[in-house]
Amino acid sequence: MQTVLFYLALTTLLATIAMWLRMLTGMRGLARLEQIDPPPDFAYPRVSIIVPARNEERDIEEALSSLLALDYPDFEILVVNDRSTDRTGEILARLQTAYPRLQVATVTELPPAWLGKNHALQFGADRASGELLLFTDADIIMHPSALRRGVYLLEHEHLDHLAATPDVEMPSWILEAFVVVFIMMFTLFVKPWNIRNPKSKAHVGIGAFNLIRTSVYRAIAGHHLISMRPDDDLKLGKLVKKNGYAQALASGRGVLLVRWYSSLRDLIQGLEKNAFSGVDYSIGMILFSTLGLSVVLIWPFVAVWIVSGAARWMYVATVALHLVVYLLVAQQARLRWRGALAFPVIIGLFMYIQWRAMLLTYWRNGIRWRDTHYPLAELKANKV
Repeated sequence: MQTVLFYLALTTLLATIAMWLRMLTGMRGLARLEQIDPPPDFAYPRVSIIVPARNEERDIEEALSSLLALDYPDFEILVVNDRSTDRTGEILARLQTAYPRLQVATVTELPPAWLGKNHALQFGADRASGELLLFTDADIIMHPSALRRGVYLLEHEHLDHLAATPDVEMPSWILEAFVVVFIMMFTLFVKPWNIRNPKSKAHVGIGAFNLIRTSVYRAIAGHHLISMRPDDDLKLGKLVKKNGYAQALASGRGVLLVRWYSSLRDLIQGLEKNAFSGVDYSIGMILFSTLGLSVVLIWPFVAVWIVSGAARWMYVATVALHLVVYLLVAQQARLRWRGALAFPVIIGLFMYIQWRAMLLTYWRNGIRWRDTHYPLAELKANKV
C-alpha cells in the first residue's frame, strides 16, 4: 500500500509541475492591450460594435457610456434589444436621443432554431458597415483606448480574430476566489499557447471582446452555424480556426472590465446554460473532469493529513505548488489572495456547477436562458 501511495504522490506531483508550468508559460506569452501603443499615423479601419441586450437595465447605461467615450476615430455602435421586458428599451431610447452615433434595433420575435443572444449578434452584424466587427456583452466597460489598441494589435499581427480577457470585479472574496480558479481552468482548457499554431485545434473566443474581420465573419457564415450554441463566443473562435484563419488571445487587463455576478447564487444559476455545453454535452467529459480535478487538485489537500513518509512530503509540495500558482494568477488578475485558503473548496464548487448544469439540462430536457426554453435535442444537434 505504501508503494502505491508513493507512486500516486509522485505522479501527482510531476503532473502538477508540468500542468502549472505550461499554464504559466502560456499566460506570460499573451499580449497585453494596455501595453500596446499604436503609432500616430496608423490608418484605422471602420469598426462596427455589436451589443446584444436582453433585460440589461442594471449595467447597460454604464457599459454603453464607455463605448460612446472610445477614442477610436471611425466606429458605429449597434445595440440589439432582444425582447427585453425591463427598462432596457427605455434606457436605450434615452441614450439614442442624446447620442446619434448609437443605433438601436429591436427584436420582437425569436426565429426557430436560434438562441436569443446568437440571433441578436447575427441580426446586428447583418446591419453593420464596418470592416471589422467587435462583439461585446452589454455589461462590459471599456477604457477609451481599448478599441484602438485592440485593432492595432489585430492589424499589426495580421490576425483575423482577436479575443481579449477582461478584468473581473466581484463583491466578495469567495466570488473572487472562483474567478481565479475559473481563469486557471479556462487557461488549461483553451491552451492559449497553441492558438496561433495553425496545426493545433486550440481556439478561443471571449464574449467581452471578440474582434473579427467582417469578411471572415461572412465567409464562415457568421452565427448561422452556431445558432444554438450557448458557448457562442468560444465556438465562433472554433469556426475561425477550423477555416484556417489566424486568431490570438490577448489580456485586456486594465482596459476591459466586467462586474460579473453579484452573489454566489447568481453565479451558480448564471453558469447553468454553458457549463455542460462547454464540453459538448458529454457525460464522459464531465466524469473525466471530475476524476482529474479530484485526484490532482483536491486529493493532495486531504492526503497531507492521512498519508505518511515520502508520499506525504510530495503531497505537501503539490499543495504548495497549487497555492503558489493561485497567488500568481490572483496577482495578475488584481484579485485578493485570501481565496487561496479555500482552493479545494472552490474546485469542489466548480465540479458542483458542472454536475448541476448537466443534471438540470437532462431534467428540463434543455436549458432555460433569459426566460426562453431551448430543447436539448436542438442544442445537441448543433455540433461544430
